Amino acid sequence: MDSFDSDGVRIAYLDAPASGGAGDAVLLIHGFASNHAVNWVNTLWVRTLTQAGYRTIALDNRGHGESGKLYDPARYGAEDMAGDAVRLLDHLGIARADVMGYSMGARIAAHVALDHAARVRSVLIGGLGMHLVEGRGLPSGIAEALEAPAGAPAPNPTAAAFRTFAEQTKSDLRALAACIRGSRQTLSRAELGRIAAPALVTVGSLDTVAGSGPGLAALMPNARSLELEGRDHSSAVGAKPHRDGVLAFLAARP
Repeated sequence: MDSFDSDGVRIAYLDAPASGGAGDAVLLIHGFASNHAVNWVNTLWVRTLTQAGYRTIALDNRGHGESGKLYDPARYGAEDMAGDAVRLLDHLGIARADVMGYSMGARIAAHVALDHAARVRSVLIGGLGMHLVEGRGLPSGIAEALEAPAGAPAPNPTAAAFRTFAEQTKSDLRALAACIRGSRQTLSRAELGRIAAPALVTVGSLDTVAGSGPGLAALMPNARSLELEGRDHSSAVGAKPHRDGVLAFLAARP
């Protein structure tokens, strides 16, 4: 992977060219405790997008993957992480991109679309619906489970699952605990109403983490929703109907 300095934080990224030459850029922003490979390479997103003619960029968020690790929750605000994404576009000389995020990455993508509208051709929000506004979603106890000694019981099954996932991805558990404490900012209905870019909100029908996808799409002036039947928060990200829906959206947007 390549990397660059984002306001003092090392950010690692993948820059995959479009098959057959130049193409519009798509920036992929992964979810909490994941990384670019788990979220976007292993799920065939990078291959799907490059074969469809898109230059595909995927970063490791701060605290994740091969990017720099920080241990102060104040360094993980959604605006700070959106800043990493925009500075990556600057680093690569990309004026505008389609910005796609999943779960925490969708929260970051929404902040990019709100605060850096001129840089966003379209915004694709996956695995996050009305909980972007309502502030609900993941239960408490995840940070504590990440910081607990190995083998200690977790406060709830979701916290236990995130601890297991973080260990499987060989993540820095202390950095992730700081991240989840600092990165759960919401957007107001008024702020969402100012996101004018074409938007697609994709949520699995069995997703108990995201909140309503149609509800969130209704708050944006140029958004539509896609429901993935029979998919939950974990299985929706790499589902073929998700990839097909995104390709159709990208082909139709201005």
